Parts: sequence; C-alpha cells; structure tokens
Amino acid sequence: MQLALALASAMLAGAPALAQDAAQLKKNMIGQWELSTTERSKTCVVTLKPDTTPQGLKLELEPDCAKALPFTKDIAVWNIKGLDIVRLQTPTGEPVIDFTEVESGIFEGIRSGEGVYILQNLAAARSLAKSMDQMIGDWSIVRGNGRAICSLTLTNNEAGPDNFQLFLKPRCDPLVANFKPMQWRLERGELLMFSASGETWHFEADDNAQWRRMPDMADPLILLRQ
Repeated sequence: MQLALALASAMLAGAPALAQDAAQLKKNMIGQWELSTTERSKTCVVTLKPDTTPQGLKLELEPDCAKALPFTKDIAVWNIKGLDIVRLQTPTGEPVIDFTEVESGIFEGIRSGEGVYILQNLAAARSLAKSMDQMIGDWSIVRGNGRAICSLTLTNNEAGPDNFQLFLKPRCDPLVANFKPMQWRLERGELLMFSASGETWHFEADDNAQWRRMPDMADPLILLRQ
C-alpha cells in the first residue's frame, strides 16, 4: 500500500513538469521556421502561430512551398504531440510529418520513401545559407606540416537530392585521388565529401577557420581556402 502511494505521489509530482515541458516547447515554436531538405537545396518558410483551430494551431506557408516541397500542400495546422514532437498536420488533423529536436533549435523529421527533412529557426537557417555560400570555390587539402596534396573546387551545382558537385584538380596525392570525391554537402556542422563508391569523409571546422578530417590523426588532413 505504501509503495502504491509512493508511486502515485511520484507520478502526480512529475505530471506538472511534463506538461510544462510540452507547454514550453509550444511557446518556443511560435515564429518563423525554415523547412528544408538536409542540404537546404529546397526550402520553405513556415510561420507557426499561437492561434487555435478545432484541429490544431494555425500556421502560414510561403507561396512557393508546394513547388519546393510538394508534400507541404497537405499541411494546414500544427500541434505538439506528447512531450517533444512537433507535428505538421492536414486540415483534418492527420499527420504529414513529425519533428523531434536533435540539436538545440534544430528539428528532424522523416517521410517514408522521401528521406529526412529539417526544421530550424529561420534566422539560424539563413546564417547557415550564408556559411554555405562562403564554401563555394577553390580549396586545398594539406597535411599537418602545411604541404598541399590536392586542390579541389566546391560548387553549388546540384548532384542528386541532397548533394552538390565537387571537382578534383589534376595531380592530387594518391590518398585523395583514390578516394575520388565527387559530391559534398554541409550537415550538422560538418562538411561531408562523398566518393562514387559511397565512401564518406567527414571534416569539422576548428578554431583556426579551417576544416580537419575526422577522426583526427597524427598527420591530419586539413581543408584550406585557396
């Protein structure tokens, strides 16, 4: 009996905190967001509003959303489901896509047969877009001692649904030439390079405004702007 009372008390004590979490998430979501593919080649601005309707909360999609992301034509309202799910819904309340927070202010959702979509604060997304624009151009891959072993060009030419074309210049070191990266994208703070065989190299920005291949190694590979 005492155990049952203790469990009941714990559940009651936890309930307001759980409800508060959902309420806080709802409050935090009010405003403008960017809905996009992972590499942001297709984007849509969504304004989440606090006004209620019988099926959920009001939202507004910019006019070109359905052209960029066809599934958005079915979205009419939004809601919080459970404690941490941001759901975009049809006019009748059916789910179109569910998002959960994967990083502070960045939400990820999956549509079966289509892939992963990102929902993030509009201002942060535009800052990322500026960062991506700054990546376009010629780069060198150098060793830790500063010796350049390859030059390449990052472009904004689309190469499939999520990636962009990458071109190696002649006379690259065999390490890079054998990897033969052909595509790239920015994802969650990393620069990813992809080979035709599906191999991936990961680079992370360091404190010196350069990109280091991860996991780090004794003789690192560093990507520098030319």
